[in-house]
Amino acid sequence: MPAPTRTLPLVVVGAGPIGLAAAAHARSRGLPTVVLEAGPTAAAAVRAWGHVRLFSSWAELVDPVAEALLARSGWSRPDPATYPTGEEWATAYLLPLAAALEATGEVEVRTGHRVVGLAREGRDRLVDAGREDTPFAVHVAGPDAETVLRAAAVVDASGTWSGHGPLGADGLPARGERTHADRIAYAVPDLVDPAVRSRYAGRHVVVAGTGASAQNTLVALAALAEDVPSTRVTWLVRRGDASAAFGGGDNDQLVARGALGSSARRAVEQGPVTTVTGFRATAVEDDPAHPGTLAVTGLDGRRVEAVDELVVVTGFRPDLGWLSEVRLDLDPVLSAPRRLAPLIDPNVHSCGTVYPHGAAELAQPEPGLYLAGMKSYGRAPSFLALTGFEQVRSVVAAIAGDHEAASRVELVLPETGVCGGSGAFDGAPDTEEAGCCAPSPTLLTLGSSTC
Repeated sequence: MPAPTRTLPLVVVGAGPIGLAAAAHARSRGLPTVVLEAGPTAAAAVRAWGHVRLFSSWAELVDPVAEALLARSGWSRPDPATYPTGEEWATAYLLPLAAALEATGEVEVRTGHRVVGLAREGRDRLVDAGREDTPFAVHVAGPDAETVLRAAAVVDASGTWSGHGPLGADGLPARGERTHADRIAYAVPDLVDPAVRSRYAGRHVVVAGTGASAQNTLVALAALAEDVPSTRVTWLVRRGDASAAFGGGDNDQLVARGALGSSARRAVEQGPVTTVTGFRATAVEDDPAHPGTLAVTGLDGRRVEAVDELVVVTGFRPDLGWLSEVRLDLDPVLSAPRRLAPLIDPNVHSCGTVYPHGAAELAQPEPGLYLAGMKSYGRAPSFLALTGFEQVRSVVAAIAGDHEAASRVELVLPETGVCGGSGAFDGAPDTEEAGCCAPSPTLLTLGSSTC
């Protein structure tokens, strides 16, 4: 693998928290780096859910090497005991970090540049000869034209935000889901925004999902219903029992997450929420009995009628399309690196420990290519910021040729929440411990892989 140079840099895909941390580590090792961000600003995905408050405090949301770089300009971490929103995380840390990296002259952060393909220069996936010594060709759709950037190594930290899960229970969009896309939101609605609030106030809203995004949505809609009592909420749960959806409550090591789960439980038990369990959506269609509304049909023939709006928050999945011409070794279930997948598979784990990992687990058969951050977890539902910082510390060390540092573990984590039973088809979760998880205080879950 050629070492990164100014003419053959390290390319980091994604200017989110993990991509920017990777650039900071690369800069600390003197590796010329280009960060390619599809959005209009750094941290664009984080800002898209900027109204949502993290479960994590500032104490766990800043990479130490990035903090050292920022400190040179007088930056100091916000109160470590407080919990930022996504927008506060972006404006107080991620955007200043992007600016500080560019100010060094050793890192370029190019916004509005979407990576649309990756290959070995002059070689498709079938060609064996000379792959290791051949630069990457990074195909980029920029503001003005498509260009090809040559790279010595690539860290894909592009995340999974754009790959929302569908309403359809079989992992594909339900019949009519695309047709009625204008009535469906795939993220927590910002009900503080007057335009968004008016969209849901006084309406019958269906919420699909059981993760943190669904809980945030249920709590917000319950509060809206207090102001506008005609607001109705139906919560669709694929499993036969929703009791495990609210987490550990007061026993959760993440105080903010426990509080959210308790608030969501109250919204369901005492508020305007009607829960429909064992419901696997197969179709969204016009409701002839209630003109101007929709009906959602389940696999067993049940229907939820007179629906005005849907909020579908059923997890995320990685975009692998632009990686079609490089060689990958991914788990067939999670689409995560094969060596990482057994550590995070929710079909297997309940409350086990996902130990810190790095280059060894994330490397692909294509030398110099690493998946990192949320992208590395594929469809697994929970990802830790500190885990991501450790990932890129190790990966960048490997790219720099410091294999001793790459193999060293520099992070100690308490038990983390890869809650078991995501693969259960019906009824109780797979294990007695499912739903008991008390994860590390850097859980960045915005949704769940199941609903």
